[in-house]
Amino acid sequence: MQHAHGADVIDIAAARVVDLTHPITPEMPLFPGDKPYASETLSTIEVNACCSNRFSMDEHAGTHVDAPAHFAAGAATIEQIAPEQLVGSAAVVDVTAAVAMNPDHRVTVDDLRGWEARHGALAARHIVLIRTGWGARWSDPAKYRNEDARGVMHFPGVSVEASRYLRERGVRCIGIDTLSTDPGSSETFEQHRAFLGAGGYHIENLANLEQLPEAGAVVVVAPLPLARGSGAPARVLALVPRSGDPAA
Repeated sequence: MQHAHGADVIDIAAARVVDLTHPITPEMPLFPGDKPYASETLSTIEVNACCSNRFSMDEHAGTHVDAPAHFAAGAATIEQIAPEQLVGSAAVVDVTAAVAMNPDHRVTVDDLRGWEARHGALAARHIVLIRTGWGARWSDPAKYRNEDARGVMHFPGVSVEASRYLRERGVRCIGIDTLSTDPGSSETFEQHRAFLGAGGYHIENLANLEQLPEAGAVVVVAPLPLARGSGAPARVLALVPRSGDPAA
C-alpha cells in the first residue's frame, strides 16, 4: 500500500516508522508553573480482573500541539483542526550548528531559504520541523529549561519573520524539539501570536528528529481531540522511506 501526499509517495509496508513523541512521565521537563503528570489507580487485574487508571496533566505538557486558540481568541480549538492538516510532508530544517554556538538562536528566513535551496519551495503540504538538537537534553529538565541565575530560560526558537514567511507560503504547522516555538528568553510570545494568530498550529517537545532526513518523510500528528482545548498531548509519527537516510 502506498500513501501519497503532495509530491511524496511512500510504500507504507516498507517504510521505517519513527516515533517523534516523548513518553509522558511525572519527571518530564515542564514549562515553569505547569503541574506534573499524575496517575491514580482505579482498578487492578489482581483485585478487579482488569486494569484502569485516571490521569491528569496540562494541555501543553510533553509532546503536544498548540491550537490557534492558544493565543487567538475565537480561533480554532484543538478538536477543530482539520484532519487533513494533521498529515503532511516533513521539511526538517536543521539549525543544530547555529544552536551549538548560540542557545538563543531564532530560526531565520535565511535558515528556511537554505532548506528550499536544497529541496524546493516550502508549501501548504509541508509540516516544518525545526531540528535544534535540544531534544538530547530531555532527560535532564534543568538542562532542557537552561535557566540562568535570574531564572530566564535559554533555548532556541523561531523568529516572527520566519513564521510569517511560512504562513505566506501556506504552511500550517511548525514543530520543534524544545519547550516552545518562541525562544526561552521570550516574555511576550510574539512568535506564538504571529503564527497561531494567522491560523497555524505548533508541535512542541518533539523527539528523535535526528532520525529523519531533511525531506522525503511523511508526518502524522494525532493530538487528543479535547473539546474546546487550547492544545493537547499528541502522538507524532513519521514514515520514512527506506531509501531515506537519517540526516545524522
